[in-house]
Amino acid sequence: MAEVDTMVVPQENAGDGGDMDGADDLAHRFNVDDKRLLNCKRVDVNQLMPLKYEWAWEHYLNGCANHWMPTEVPMQRDIELWRSNKLTEAERTVIMRNLGFFSTGESLVGNNIVLAIFKHITNSEARQYLLRQAFEEAIHTHTFHYIVESLGLDSREVFNMYHEVASIKGKDDFVMGLTEGVMDPNFSTESLEGLQEFIKNLVGFYVVMEGIFFYSGFVMILSFHRQNRMTGIGEQFQYILRDETIHLNFGVDLINTIKVENPEVWSPDLQKDLYDMIHEAVEYEVIYARDCLPDGVLGLNADLFREYVQFIADRRLERIGLKLVYGSKNPFPWMGETIDICKEKNFFETRVTEYTSAGALVWDD
Repeated sequence: MAEVDTMVVPQENAGDGGDMDGADDLAHRFNVDDKRLLNCKRVDVNQLMPLKYEWAWEHYLNGCANHWMPTEVPMQRDIELWRSNKLTEAERTVIMRNLGFFSTGESLVGNNIVLAIFKHITNSEARQYLLRQAFEEAIHTHTFHYIVESLGLDSREVFNMYHEVASIKGKDDFVMGLTEGVMDPNFSTESLEGLQEFIKNLVGFYVVMEGIFFYSGFVMILSFHRQNRMTGIGEQFQYILRDETIHLNFGVDLINTIKVENPEVWSPDLQKDLYDMIHEAVEYEVIYARDCLPDGVLGLNADLFREYVQFIADRRLERIGLKLVYGSKNPFPWMGETIDICKEKNFFETRVTEYTSAGALVWDD
């Protein structure tokens, strides 16, 4: 976790006794308590400076450096392949199931930021990042609309999978259940119980939804890319993967900083609840993987995904200060290279546009 920075109050013209009153007034107006992550009593303008949490601002800048729009990605090769007979029914199922899950999953994350998280986070630089993330979730939802339109798919079939495909409904219902308590008009993070409920929501969306539930889909779609097929969709998923990496990193820093500032919240009961939550999430994700490729496709099968999801879950547990549970190995080591933007040249053969500002980023999956 990034170290929590102590805010320094500017002391301009400190040698002039008359200006010291101004500095003292600035210190009074922008003391440390004024910029707490939670339960700040003075939330008015989004006062960024001076920064208290440098990690939040860094994540915001990283998100800006990775800016993209789906309509910049050419889809002609995907359209031609989709209309041909060169994709098997099993391969088409993999693509459709992932479009069905991501199209609703991304909107759920956006709703949770806007309706559940933002109003309880009272620090300005953390809010600045949440505004950026909410926009990125809108871009991701736009992406699936763009893909559906480009391929000429039945939009009702794709967007209704949440209602009609049990493995997708199970995952979505699981995370929506974590929002209900926080969405209560009387909910507050000022009590210990409320703060623990808020942490469960953060773990559910940042660690589980964005850090576990999305990763099986990334592997499946990017496996097509590794075969130089469905490269337009693959390129967009790679951009989304990079966004999600920043989302996950922000969420982990947010959770860990709340723990540091509120040590009483990290009780054995809460830790047990989080272990149970992540274990349940792993099982949901294995069911989803089996549903996407019941007989195996692209060299992938449900057993490999069980191992992969367990490996990912251990990494997520470790990053929020919990012990490893599964001890599984990573069956898809190539995913690490996919995340590493420095190893990419023009993303794929389909385009030459580069975001040069992203070249300095360091990615951690």
